[in-house]
Amino acid sequence: MPAISPLDGLRFAFGTLTVIPVRVTRWDREAARVGILCAPLAGLAVGAAAAGLGLVLLFLGAGAPSAAVATVAVPAVLTRGLHLDGLADTADGLGSGKPAEDALRIMKQSDIGPFGVITLVLTLLAQVAALAQAYDASWARGACAAVVSATLARLALTLAARAGVPAARPEGLGAAVAGVVPLRGAVLAAVAVVGAVAAAGALFGPYGPVRTALAAVLALAAAEALLRHCTRRFGGVTGDVFGGLAETAATTALIVLSLG
Repeated sequence: MPAISPLDGLRFAFGTLTVIPVRVTRWDREAARVGILCAPLAGLAVGAAAAGLGLVLLFLGAGAPSAAVATVAVPAVLTRGLHLDGLADTADGLGSGKPAEDALRIMKQSDIGPFGVITLVLTLLAQVAALAQAYDASWARGACAAVVSATLARLALTLAARAGVPAARPEGLGAAVAGVVPLRGAVLAAVAVVGAVAAAGALFGPYGPVRTALAAVLALAAAEALLRHCTRRFGGVTGDVFGGLAETAATTALIVLSLG
């Protein structure tokens, strides 16, 4: 099989993590490795689209709450709601209190249970409230929060796919990407993204880099805590867990960026 190219990796990232119409040319572990390393770039594109719609609404005279709702809606649309669905399924699995095999079976069901509904509602409310506060402070802070949170959400996936993290099932997206990213590659990706996030914060005064870097660190720490809990609880990661990690990182980042 020919060596994987960066373009193949980008196709994998955008083809599996968004609805952007790209043709995934390779579906194997090598393509998954490069693709998941490129996941933050997919997040950057999603965040830019979300911020763009929010700014258009602000320009047309809509208030910060309306812009915030639109900004939250864009990632849901561009991912077909898969990350939100994964968050809900993960909450149902964790909340069931059942053994791993039964919890995984609950997560595969098409319906959403009470734990999933509550988690979804609270998460979306937190995201909208945080973005509304950021937009109310300034259009630039709101747009930056949208882009940064979406990028960190996908970086959380890169870190969760590092070597040593097992898959809970032998099939599905979780099995396709679990453990494909070398630890060194995951660390380098994290350093690069957190550095870029801190640099973006420099636009908002001397304390901006500290605020955005702190948001990144706390977002990744929250996702890591959930990852470790799910790995202990389910025996590994699934596609649903990846979705839950993305939403956890995004929500944490938005809340931190809205403070102060």
